[in-house]
Amino acid sequence: MKTILSLFLVTLLFAGCDETKRVIDTAGKVQLSGTYTITMPASPKTTANDTKITFAALDNSFRGNAGCNEFFGNYTLDLYALNFGEIAATESYCDEPVMKVERAIFSALGNTGSYTLENDILTLLSKNDRSVLLTATKVKNQN
Repeated sequence: MKTILSLFLVTLLFAGCDETKRVIDTAGKVQLSGTYTITMPASPKTTANDTKITFAALDNSFRGNAGCNEFFGNYTLDLYALNFGEIAATESYCDEPVMKVERAIFSALGNTGSYTLENDILTLLSKNDRSVLLTATKVKNQN
């Protein structure tokens, strides 16, 4: 009887640990959703409406506009670790200042290792030294 009770308690312990991880994962996915206006990197040639990124927590996908081209892909999120997969984009060419910002945005997404989200400001941090790569502000009143 003691053996059965011990096995039951150990099983319950491991099941509880697994459930905690699921709650953390779910909370992280729910937290990183919606549309954000990219505020850094920026250029005088791009306006606030030009550079946006939208996260869909249900399927871990993202899409956006980098000032000239539309882009999309998938991301993985584990508590505060954030990684973007391959980024697909349209291939239009715009003025060089806009293209420079676009390249910086794509580079930032590719080099992201973690993030912070405070007061509706998303900050993407480098996987190498946690330096700030990109900042974005959550769009209010999303439909």
